[in-house]
Amino acid sequence: MAQPVRSVDRRFTTTAFEIPGYFVAQAHGVVRGITVRNPNAGKAFVGAWASLAGGESSTYIEMAEKARERAFLRMLEHAAAAGGNGMMFCSPSLVSSLPDKRLFRMTEVMAYGTAVTLVPLQQQQQQPIMQQQQQPIMQQQQQPIMQQQQQPIMQQPLQQPMYSPVSSPYGQPQHQQFSPALPPKN
Repeated sequence: MAQPVRSVDRRFTTTAFEIPGYFVAQAHGVVRGITVRNPNAGKAFVGAWASLAGGESSTYIEMAEKARERAFLRMLEHAAAAGGNGMMFCSPSLVSSLPDKRLFRMTEVMAYGTAVTLVPLQQQQQQPIMQQQQQPIMQQQQQPIMQQQQQPIMQQPLQQPMYSPVSSPYGQPQHQQFSPALPPKN
């Protein structure tokens, strides 16, 4: 039997830097949701005729809204799968029309953000006691890190590269690689 899809509660999804009453206990990384939609032939025909008159096209607005909602839900599912219960810095719509050789166009929507674990502020007040107990352990762990930072950059192990979506002139997201251990590529 298939597992039900777990998702993040929409109340814990924001483009802000904080959610009132909560603090970020852990960040789980960038998550995304993507969908590509195109209208059926009938809607494409009506939309094409409506575009001749100009103004808004309810056919394409409806399609874009459905695509945006689906990409947003997929992003929330991805955040839950990554272990998060919240989303920060969420960008829920990057809409573009991809040219098609037929009469209608496809709409691509990508939503992305950072999956986080949010904890109520009441639990944050208990955290300083726990940090005092863990402080000797953290001091022991900091010494090897300090020694590693003194080594020349070329001797340090390469970190896993991070990827960031970047828009392209063709409407499709491209991925640009960033790595703090390597100089940027020109």
